[in-house]
Amino acid sequence: MPPSLLPPRISALGCRVVYLCREPKDVFVSSWHYMNKVSADFSLDMDATFELFCEGFSLYGPLWDHVRGYWEQSVAEPDRVLFLKYDDMMADAGKHVKMLAEFLRVPFTVEEVSGGAVEEVVALCSFENLKSLPVNSSGVSDRIGGLPMENSSYFRAGKVGDWKITLTEEMAKKLDDIVQEKLRGSGLAF
Repeated sequence: MPPSLLPPRISALGCRVVYLCREPKDVFVSSWHYMNKVSADFSLDMDATFELFCEGFSLYGPLWDHVRGYWEQSVAEPDRVLFLKYDDMMADAGKHVKMLAEFLRVPFTVEEVSGGAVEEVVALCSFENLKSLPVNSSGVSDRIGGLPMENSSYFRAGKVGDWKITLTEEMAKKLDDIVQEKLRGSGLAF
């Protein structure tokens, strides 16, 4: 949900917000695969869906507005909004786990760090571990609107740069140009 739709109580109560974003091209590919799992009778054309995405149509509004909103909040209120990038997190998960713990005001102790607690959290929270849990790899969840989906539908690849397998160079450049234009002046880049 975009920051503008968060209940005012979130800010009034001093709640912290952790926002994790992904490279927009990976967001598109992941969303396209997910939406095509809604039902066996449902299929979205890649090219048509890509054009709609480039026009700003997505589940929660234009991606760039969503990301920019949280980015700007994190710059204005760094003690309240932690903005993370999935790509950076995957490159150094341990650093980001420690950053998250500090942001939530429950930092790891020296003993926990030296005892391997950070690496243990990283392993427990890894995409592959979460994907393999029985609750995530089997069964069905009944989503809003009565469209049951396999729980495994929520986990596909989780790979940084997976868009390279699906998008053409022209598509990638088009989306990069749009995102760069929409984020211009914010200090945020992908």
